[in-house]
Amino acid sequence: MRRMSHAWALPGAGNLLVDGAPPPVLIRSYGFMRLAVLGLGFMGATHLKALRDVPGAEIAALYSSDDRKLSGDLSSLGNFEGLIDFSGARQYHDIERAIADPAVEAVDICLPTYLHDVVAVEALRAGKHVLVEKPMALDGFGADRMTNAARRYKRVLMTAHHLRFSPEYVALREAVLDGQLGSLRFATFERWCAAPHRGEWWRNAEKSGGGAFDLLIHDLDFCLHAFGKPKAVSASGACDLERGVDFLNAQLFYGAGGVALISGGWMEPAGYPFSAGYRVAMEGGVIEHHAAGPPPTLFAPSGAPRVLGLAGGDGYRSELQYFAVCCRTATAPELCPPQESADAVKLMRLLLEARARGGGKLVCRI
Repeated sequence: MRRMSHAWALPGAGNLLVDGAPPPVLIRSYGFMRLAVLGLGFMGATHLKALRDVPGAEIAALYSSDDRKLSGDLSSLGNFEGLIDFSGARQYHDIERAIADPAVEAVDICLPTYLHDVVAVEALRAGKHVLVEKPMALDGFGADRMTNAARRYKRVLMTAHHLRFSPEYVALREAVLDGQLGSLRFATFERWCAAPHRGEWWRNAEKSGGGAFDLLIHDLDFCLHAFGKPKAVSASGACDLERGVDFLNAQLFYGAGGVALISGGWMEPAGYPFSAGYRVAMEGGVIEHHAAGPPPTLFAPSGAPRVLGLAGGDGYRSELQYFAVCCRTATAPELCPPQESADAVKLMRLLLEARARGGGKLVCRI
């Protein structure tokens, strides 16, 4: 992701092609979507960067409790230099006023996790479409409140599970769902990083959900997306949020002996690097990818290893483009339906229960 060394503005449209290749989701402009970005922390800034290149997206309003960030100075986040021109957007210190703004058609919720369900329901009630950063909520009750509100008020609700739109995971999904590789035998998904240092709420499990909800919700959601609901689960690990430690080693048991292993979380050392990857063994071959390595590669029983084709584009940009199209066409987000996001929240709660019980195997009834 390139660093900004000068002031830049947020245009309403951008290029459709990246490196000469289309993004993984077919994008067409259906007019403008006027969006309010709620929260200017790390993820809010990430979404703002991606929105520069989303055709038909216009930043109508911004919310932050930080005057410096609302002025366009996001340098405290570590990946911005210079100022952003926010002069074309209304700036709010009050979330309710930002949601009520008649110029806003949709909200992009990049707030602390414990606020996701409350703010999303209020925005849906106000007639706005809602994109909410992952995790959707911290428990099944909050997630169900959101899906029920979306149905009641007939608005688009989507969780920003960007792995569903990231080229390396799109390639895996297409290979798995194609059916030619047969059934799942064994899969491993990993995601690790240092504990965050962006506000004390991260260290409160009731507000953040810890490393399990912050990191591994990505891989859990992807497993639900690619393989469906497991029949049973087990989990082990450790949690000491005061020290910045929270990791999980989870197993998802599928039919015919298939197993998916998800491991990772927060590590105490501040300099611990981010790492992620997967290895998926199907009847017809193994697909492997690691963030610092080559593109996803299929190792079949016969023949040379084959690198899977990747569509161009950034996962964050693609998810935001897809959300914009869903809003402008009043179409349900089939690539990332809210009920599946709610299932991911409920399944993560079940995994944390299994960890608390010392690794016992629990039947999955979500």
